[in-house]
Amino acid sequence: MSQPVKMELKNIFLTAVKALWINKARSFLTMLGVIIGVGSVVLLTSIGTGLQLYVQQQFADLGTNTLFVVPGDPFGGGGGFGDQATTFIESAQGKIKPRHLDVILRKNRDIISDGAVTALGAGSVKYKEESRKTTLLGVTPNYEKVNNFDATKGNWFSDNDNERSRRIVMLGSKIAEELFGQIDPVSKQIKIEGQSYRVAGVLKTKGGFGGPSFDNYVYMPINTLFDEFNTEIIDSFILKIKDENQIEEAIERIESTMYGENLKEGDFTVFDQTQLLDTINNILGILTAGLGAISAISLVVGGIGIMNIMLVSVSERTREIGLRKALGATPNVILIQFLFEAALLSLVGGMIGVGIAYVGSLFIQQWFPAQVTTGAVILAFGVSTIVGLVFGAAPASRASKLSPIEALRYE
Repeated sequence: MSQPVKMELKNIFLTAVKALWINKARSFLTMLGVIIGVGSVVLLTSIGTGLQLYVQQQFADLGTNTLFVVPGDPFGGGGGFGDQATTFIESAQGKIKPRHLDVILRKNRDIISDGAVTALGAGSVKYKEESRKTTLLGVTPNYEKVNNFDATKGNWFSDNDNERSRRIVMLGSKIAEELFGQIDPVSKQIKIEGQSYRVAGVLKTKGGFGGPSFDNYVYMPINTLFDEFNTEIIDSFILKIKDENQIEEAIERIESTMYGENLKEGDFTVFDQTQLLDTINNILGILTAGLGAISAISLVVGGIGIMNIMLVSVSERTREIGLRKALGATPNVILIQFLFEAALLSLVGGMIGVGIAYVGSLFIQQWFPAQVTTGAVILAFGVSTIVGLVFGAAPASRASKLSPIEALRYE
């Protein structure tokens, strides 16, 4: 690019900045639609991205050598938690039992190191005047080791506690805080559906896989859950494979073992965390894209606002345009100046929107995972600039085509 061209573009740019600065209030109001649009897009995509990273971290904590066996078909035969969710519920009625895990471990000890059983219940948990409705999770004592779930206070219940169906519980970190506040819960008595249970300990903060938080759960020996709540419905088996390179072989052998126990296809599903993680990420990705697309509508509204204000600006500055043309400014120079003004409005609005979204993401991280990514910022700047150029093109073209004689006569 030659030096005269560079100087001319610099002068055009400075003229555009000056024109916008003279009308600061109008320029800001014009940018408002872009600010809201960009801020919404970046903030919503940051929440979606943060959720995906959070879920990935949760699964990473389990290790890459973990398998799950659940009743029914939670994937609905189509790779996602969709229309066949009822299949999962209906087939969960006692199809798999704790003895099936014993058979799996006995026949596959060469590749499976350990396994735990979980079962779900629900109930009201109370300590003095504090009461909460929560999920009850019955687990075998080795759940702590299999699920990498350590206690921060107290100790997990023992095999003996499970065999005797003792009323003893471990509390998730959040429900422990809600019930006890700053009081140490260990050895305290709580009421679950009117029955007294001793608190054995409090678990480390675990979160959840984009769903209910494990920190809100109350954990008890699985036999206690069965006896006290009159249920034997298994939620899952969690299995640790000795070598992550044997995952596929382990899935095939577990399925073969279960079929040998008079279970059929559809009664249970064996999957590794990669399959579940992919499904959850697909759902979160679609949700994030949908929210981003909805919030992007405000960018279009912002672009229309830019076009309207630029058209008004062209009308107000008709005599100025005529004078510049009379002094030798070409239609292209006028066109580029107004395009610069429109692009600047969008670009600055985009910068403010990104800044607001970043501050907003820091604020909501106290309750919800959110992370502003470089990709989202680049996309926001790119889209906002394009919006300015596209919607500024018509006013700029109109300004460049004004006749200098008619423009100078304009009142």
